Order: sequence, then C-alpha cells, then structure tokens
Amino acid sequence: MDSLKATIKRILTEYVEFFGVQPNMEIEAIFDDEKGHYELLQHGWIGNRRVHGVFLHLDVKGEKIWIQHDGTSEGIAVELMEAGISPKQIVLAFRSPSERAGGIFAVA
Repeated sequence: MDSLKATIKRILTEYVEFFGVQPNMEIEAIFDDEKGHYELLQHGWIGNRRVHGVFLHLDVKGEKIWIQHDGTSEGIAVELMEAGISPKQIVLAFRSPSERAGGIFAVA
C-alpha cells in the first residue's frame, strides 16, 4: 500500500511541477496518507471568472487505487501503469460498476 501511495504522490508532484507558476492560477497537490486520499486541484482566476475545482482525485483502498475523478487528457490510469501499477490494482471509480466489468482494470 505504501508503494501505491508513493507512486501517486510522485505523479501528482510531477503535475504541479509541470504546470509551474501561472499568473492568477495555482495548482496544488493534497496528500492524506492516513486516509488514503490524494487530490490535485486548481484555483484562481481566468479573466473575471473564478476557477476552483478538483483536477484529479485518487483514493487508496486496500491494495487498489480508486480513480474518483480524472481531468487529464490521456488518463491517469496510463501513467499509473507506466509507473508499474498493475491494471488489476486500478479501479476506474468514475465509471459505473457495469461499465467496469470485462475491462482490463479492476471492477472493485
């Protein structure tokens, strides 16, 4: 479980570094190792429009990573697999259980 958490934290930290400092916008990673919650959120302003929301939300439950929300273009699951996480340890929780059945990823 600790290796799953470490992998998630590394990937989210890389996102923060990739986006860097942007005028009027902040990207931050939030880690809760005790409860297994990990989020990447953005907040700030685009012109006169307030932006605030979760970009990525991952939970570690047992020996699986539950992807609760994925706002990336390629999909965080791909990055997790490239980091050595088995698809059977990844749950696409943003999809219904019936949509998850029969795929390469864990159903639950």
